Amino acid sequence: MKRKALIIGAGFAGLSSALLMLRDGWDVTVLDNNEGPGGRARLWSEKGYHFDMGPSWYLMPEVFDRFFASIGVPCAEVLKLTKLSTHYKVYFEGENAVTITEDLEATKKLFDSFEPNGGKRLDAYMKGAELKYDIAVGSFLYKEYKSVFDFFNARVLTEGLQMGIFQSLDKFVSKYFTDRRAKQILEYAMVFLGTSPNEAPSMYSLMSHVDLKLGVWFPKGGMNGVAVAMAELVKQRGGVLHFNHDVKRLQVENGQVTQVVTEKGTFEADVVVNTGDYVHGETQLLERRWQTYRQPYWNQRVVAPSMFIVYLGVKKRLPGLEHHNLYFSVDWNKHFDTIFKTPSWPENPCFYLSAITRTDASMAPEGCENLFLLVPAAPGLSDPEEFRQKYLSALISHVEKTTGQSFRDEIDVCRVFSQQDFSRDYHAFKGTALGLSHTLFQTAIFRPRLQSKKVKNLYYTGQYTHPGVGVPMTLIASDVLATKLKETRQ
Repeated sequence: MKRKALIIGAGFAGLSSALLMLRDGWDVTVLDNNEGPGGRARLWSEKGYHFDMGPSWYLMPEVFDRFFASIGVPCAEVLKLTKLSTHYKVYFEGENAVTITEDLEATKKLFDSFEPNGGKRLDAYMKGAELKYDIAVGSFLYKEYKSVFDFFNARVLTEGLQMGIFQSLDKFVSKYFTDRRAKQILEYAMVFLGTSPNEAPSMYSLMSHVDLKLGVWFPKGGMNGVAVAMAELVKQRGGVLHFNHDVKRLQVENGQVTQVVTEKGTFEADVVVNTGDYVHGETQLLERRWQTYRQPYWNQRVVAPSMFIVYLGVKKRLPGLEHHNLYFSVDWNKHFDTIFKTPSWPENPCFYLSAITRTDASMAPEGCENLFLLVPAAPGLSDPEEFRQKYLSALISHVEKTTGQSFRDEIDVCRVFSQQDFSRDYHAFKGTALGLSHTLFQTAIFRPRLQSKKVKNLYYTGQYTHPGVGVPMTLIASDVLATKLKETRQ
C-alpha cells in the first residue's frame, strides 16, 4: 500500500511538495484554511476585477522549468508565459523616471547617464552577479545543510568568499557605483527577500543577474494562474485537496504525528509536511514538549517585513504606467529603518505598483485598470481600521503625485490587506508577508530545519526553511525535501 502524506498549506510550497511526493509514490492529501489554491498567491475577484493577492513577479524561469521537468511535464504545457520587453519603470524622488528593459545594452547606456563609465562598471558587476548565480544554483540552493560543518566546509568557504557572504550588499555595490539611482536599481530586490541592502550578504548581488539578464515574465492569469495549474496537476495525479480546512492541532504520540486535527475533521498520515507559517506550526499546533523551536527562539529572529497592500480597480486606463513600477525616495534608508530598526509606519514610503492589465486586459473590465499597490512595513505594527483608511488616503495622494496619474475619483474597487490580514489568513508570525529575513546568520544552516528534531514524521518547507524567501526558492525547498524523504524511505 502507498504511504500516506498529509500536506498543510496549498501555496507554492504545498503544491510543489504534493506534486513531487505524488511522483515518488505517496498517497497525498493537502489541507488549506483558505477557499482556494495559492496561499499568499490567492485570487480575489470583485466587479470583474481579478487581483493577484500576493507574488506578482515571475523570475528565475529555469527553476520553474526544472521543477516541471522533474514531474514529467514541460513547463510550456502547463503555463502560458509572456516575456516582458519592459521589466519595470522606476520613479526616483527628484529625478526623471527611467525604464529597465530586456535590452541589457540599453541598460548599460542608462547607467552611463548616471555616472562616468557606468556602463562598464555595470558590465563588470553583472559578470560577478552571473558567477554568483551559477555557484548558488550549482552548489548551494539544491542542498540540505544538516550541520554547521556541512555548511562551513572548504568548498563553501572558497566559493563563499567569491560570492561575498561576509560583506553587505550595499558596501559591495558602493565599490562599483556612487550614484544613488544605480545603487537603488541594484539593491531594491532585497526588500522582497525580507532584508535591507545594509544587512543582506553581498552574495545577493546575484539577483541583478536574475533581474536584468534572465528576464521578467508574466504567466497567463498571474501568479495565481500558476498555482491553479499546479493544483489541477495535483488532482489529475490522484492528490486530494481540501480547502477551508484550518488545522488546529497535531496529535503526537511516542514522537510521531498520529492525527492532524482540523475544525472539520481528523486526518491520519504516515508523514506530515507543514508548509504553512513555521512559527504557528511549532508554537500553536504542537504541545510544548514536541516543539523544536519554542517562542523565545522566534522572538530573537529577524522577521521579514509585512506589507501594506492595496487592491485597486480603477474605471479608466493609466497609460503612463508599466506592468511593474517602483518608487525610491532619496533617503530610502529612512524607510528601511522603520522596518528593521525603529518599527513604525514610513513617511514618504517607497512603493511597488503593478498594473497587471498592461499585459493581461482580462484582469479588469474593458477600459479599466487593475492596480496592486504595496508598501513594505515592519512586522508587528498595529493597523486598526481607522489608521488603515487614513494611511490609504495619504498613500493614494503620494502615488498620484509620484506617477503624475490622477485616479482617486475613478476608484471602483478598493481593498486593504496588511498586518492583521496576514496574521488572520495565513497565521503569519507578527503579520510577516515573507517569513524570516535573509541575513548572514539566517542563511542556509542558520534557517529552521526541514525535519523536526522531536517528531520523527513531521517536516517543514516553504519560505522559513533553506533556501528561503520567494516563489522559486519554495520550489527548490520542496525539491530538497523530496530528496530527503526519498533517502529516509530507503
